[in-house]
Amino acid sequence: MKPSMDNFTWQQPIDKLASVVKEAQAKLRATDREVVADRSGATIDPNGNLRLEFMRRAYVIDQAEWTVHRADDAAAPALLMQSLILTYLHLADGTPPLDRWIGFRELPDGLFYASAFQGYTGAELIREINGDMALFKQASEKLQGEALAIGDAGYAFQVLPNLKLAVVMWAGDDEFPAQAQVLFQETAAHYLMTEALAIVGSLLIGQISKAAKA
Repeated sequence: MKPSMDNFTWQQPIDKLASVVKEAQAKLRATDREVVADRSGATIDPNGNLRLEFMRRAYVIDQAEWTVHRADDAAAPALLMQSLILTYLHLADGTPPLDRWIGFRELPDGLFYASAFQGYTGAELIREINGDMALFKQASEKLQGEALAIGDAGYAFQVLPNLKLAVVMWAGDDEFPAQAQVLFQETAAHYLMTEALAIVGSLLIGQISKAAKA
């Protein structure tokens, strides 16, 4: 049974994030690590720990305690990142990823939050880059986005082993302003709950905006 969306919100207080982490750790300890790796697309290293990349950074997950560390310096990431990684590992059911793209409103319960999500993702990106298509393309390619034949420019980003998000942009004209939208694989809900997907979408937009200004 998947956790309720009430367990995971964008402005989650630290104590609630800590409880999300502890709950996921407890459930993962009760699951065979090979099963977790197979379902999530993570790998198992010679020490028996799981490894995966989240938004182009490598992480190591201790197989005994299910604690998360960055692979490059062994530092513990922010609690938000830990909760997303552990929730992904817990919820992953091994459904083959499917590159059919859907909007946020098509995710479970997404319709109720679609307007707010668009406000802090697609609309935010347009504000950050001032609707500049060339900047969007340049930033997306810096982040190793895979070009898609959607919109006037679109890119897919591998955010977790079995999960991609896409960002699509349409150029503005005299009648309509430029627009951008975050899209999800049709299989996304097999790997993260809707509010967690919203967080990942916002993090991705932040990365693109930062890359555009670099």
